[in-house]
Amino acid sequence: MSNSRIDMFGCPVDVVRLTDAIAKVEGYIASDTLHQGVGVNLDQFLKMHDDPVFKKMIVEADLITADGHPIVWTSWLWGTPLPERVPGIDLFEALLPVSAEKGYKIFMLGAKEESMQAAADAYLSRYPGLQIAGRRNGYFTEEDEPEIVAAINASGADMLFIAITSPKKEAFVERNREQLNVKFVLGVGGAFDIAAGLTSRAPIWMRRVGVEWVWRLSQEPKRMWPRVRDNFGFVRVIAKETIRRRVLRRS
Repeated sequence: MSNSRIDMFGCPVDVVRLTDAIAKVEGYIASDTLHQGVGVNLDQFLKMHDDPVFKKMIVEADLITADGHPIVWTSWLWGTPLPERVPGIDLFEALLPVSAEKGYKIFMLGAKEESMQAAADAYLSRYPGLQIAGRRNGYFTEEDEPEIVAAINASGADMLFIAITSPKKEAFVERNREQLNVKFVLGVGGAFDIAAGLTSRAPIWMRRVGVEWVWRLSQEPKRMWPRVRDNFGFVRVIAKETIRRRVLRRS
């Protein structure tokens, strides 16, 4: 299992495959402290570029994986190749059967109440033996957080999976880091809505060739178009950095 990291725009990214990430998480569960996992894509890099506070929350995470193909492609351009894309949702879905087999308890936080119920039912049906220690929808205020944290801790969950948009989920973890008793926290994107059948993931071939964003744009055009537009703008930043690195190598 690799323990190395590369630097991407001042953000460390773990050089791991999905199997490596699973092994890391199991190590975290065996520890006595909270560990956080995040997946970074162009949207996160754009937010980090504009928001130093958000960047600090990301770079201090224990497990940082490449959530988007452009991150992997860029790492190859820069001569520090990442082995594969490891989105948060893929890591989450891979941890479910592991949890069912080994008795890890999970807590689900985020999405609408009906989506949470349907997703929990789907996971329990798909993975007999899975222990969902608790769940809570994602509609709450900062004043509600002590009660939510208390419920998470009382559940005895080993892992907390959060389906809330960035930077809200990272801010929730940061505010409550000292109080949370779980061993691993991970953002899972739209995983709960997908499991509930409210949305769907792109076909595997689209994910493999890096055009999953087209599928997501077709499903949620109003929400996704500004992100896609801004991400294409960030490609210029990648191009400039690639040129700068090549010039430095030649000098």
